[in-house]
Amino acid sequence: MSLPPLLRALLDPNRSPLPARPVELMETHASWVLLAGDYAYKIKKPITLPFLDYGTLAKRRACCEAELQLNRRYAPELYLEVAAIGGTAQAPQWCGDAIEYAVKMRRFPEAARLDHLCAGNELTPDHASLLAAEIADFHGRAAVAAADSRFGTPEQALDFALENFTELYALMPAPADRARLAALEAWTRRQHKHCKAGISARKQAGRVRACHGDLHLGNLVLLAGRVVPFDCIEFNEDFRWIDVASELAFTLVDLLDHGQPGLACWLLNEWLALTGDFDALRVLRFYAAYRALVRAKVAAIRAGQEDGAAAGSDLAAARGYLDLAERICHPPPLRLTISHGVSGSGKSRAARKLLLDDPRCATIRLRSDVERKRLFGLAATAKSGSPIDGGIYTAQAHAATYGRLEELAQLALHEGWSVIVDAAFLRRSERETFHRLAANNDAAFAILACAAPVAELRRRVAARSGDASEATLEVLEKQLRWIEPLDDEERKCVVSDG
Repeated sequence: MSLPPLLRALLDPNRSPLPARPVELMETHASWVLLAGDYAYKIKKPITLPFLDYGTLAKRRACCEAELQLNRRYAPELYLEVAAIGGTAQAPQWCGDAIEYAVKMRRFPEAARLDHLCAGNELTPDHASLLAAEIADFHGRAAVAAADSRFGTPEQALDFALENFTELYALMPAPADRARLAALEAWTRRQHKHCKAGISARKQAGRVRACHGDLHLGNLVLLAGRVVPFDCIEFNEDFRWIDVASELAFTLVDLLDHGQPGLACWLLNEWLALTGDFDALRVLRFYAAYRALVRAKVAAIRAGQEDGAAAGSDLAAARGYLDLAERICHPPPLRLTISHGVSGSGKSRAARKLLLDDPRCATIRLRSDVERKRLFGLAATAKSGSPIDGGIYTAQAHAATYGRLEELAQLALHEGWSVIVDAAFLRRSERETFHRLAANNDAAFAILACAAPVAELRRRVAARSGDASEATLEVLEKQLRWIEPLDDEERKCVVSDG
C-alpha cells in the first residue's frame, strides 16, 4: 500500500528529521512505527474503526498521551515522550505547529521479544516464572474498577463472547465451520451460565482492574533479567478494564498457540502460587475460549481481505483457533495426584516435571509449604521463625493446611482442572481423605511416590535455600520416624518413584 506524504518524507534520508539513518518502517493495522538508531517513533494512522478512533489530530494526540502514561506503568525506561512533528508533510521538522504526533520510545533488541524467543525454542520455565511475577505485580498495583461500572460484569462478558460468534458466522460461512461455531456458541452459553455468579463475585472482590489488555508474547520483552510488558491498549477502555483472569487467559492462549502447553501450565501455576487467586479457576476456561475465538475472528477477517494462498493460509489459521477453542472447552479426564515422601525426596521436582509435561495446560499444583504460609499471612519464601512443632507447624496448623489443600483441590476439580497436591502425606489417613475426594469428583487417583537414600536426603535438606520449605535436618529425622509407608492397595496407585 502507498504511504502518505508525511511517512514518505520521514523515510527519505534527504528530508527526514529523524536522528539516524537508515530509517526502517514497521506497520500494524493501526500504526506506523519508524525505527531510527536507538529510538522508535510510533505514529497512529488517521483511521476510525468500530473499536478505535484516530480520526482527528486531536484524538491522535490524546491517544499518544494516553499510550505514554499507561505504558509507563510497566516500562518507564522504554516510553520517553510524545513528540510533536511540525513543518509540512513534505518537509517535516521537530518545531512549529504540530501536523502529527508520535510516541517516542527507546528501542530494544527484537530478538528479546518473547514471541521470538518462543519461536526459537529459547523460552524457558524461568522466563515463565519471571512473567508470572511481573503480571502478579502490575495487577496488584493496578486501579480497581468501580463496583457500579460497566466493566467486567457478567452481561458484558457474555456480550463480548457472543459478538465474536455473530461476526464469525459471517466470516466463516462453510457448513462445517458453522456447525463447529454453533457447538462452541452453545458451550459458551452453558459455561457463562455456570460461571456467571463467579464473574460477578470477582468484580465485587476487586478482580476487575486497569490491565494491559493485549498481553500476548509479542508485547513482552526480556530486558535486564525482567520480562517487560509494552504496547498496552490505550484506545478502548472496555478492552483494558478487565478481570485479571481474562488478561492471564490471553497469555496462556498465546503460549498454547505457540505449541508450548507446558510453559502455559507453568505460568498459570506460578501466577496462582504468587497471587493465591484460585477463584480465577472458576472463570479462566470461559475467558480462554473467548480469547481463542477472538484470534479466530482476526484471522478470518484477514482472510476476507486477501486473495489466493494468503487468504487460504489465514482461513486455515482461523480454523486452527477453532481447534484450540475446542480443546479448551473440553479438557482431558480429571486426575488427582498426591505426592508422598519426606523432605528432600524430590516431590516438588517431580510435580514440576508433571506440569511442564502437561500437553493441555489443564493441571493445577497445590503446594503445602506455600499454602501453609499463605494461611498465616506470609509470603512463600518468608521465614516464619517457627520452632519444630511450634508456630505455623503445630498439629492445628498442620490440620488447617491439609484442610485448605482439600478445599482448593475440590474447587479445582469441580471446575474441570486436574490437581497435583505437593505435600508430604506421611499419614495414611491424609492419603485416604484425598483418595475419597478423587472418587467423589469422578477423578482418577494417583500417588507420586518419591524417595532417596537417607544420606542424600540429608544433603539436600542441608543445602536447600530460597525455598518455601523450612524443613531442617531435625524435621527430616522426625519425618523418617513418623512416615507410614504405602500399603499394597496404595502401591497400585503409584505413578512414579523419585
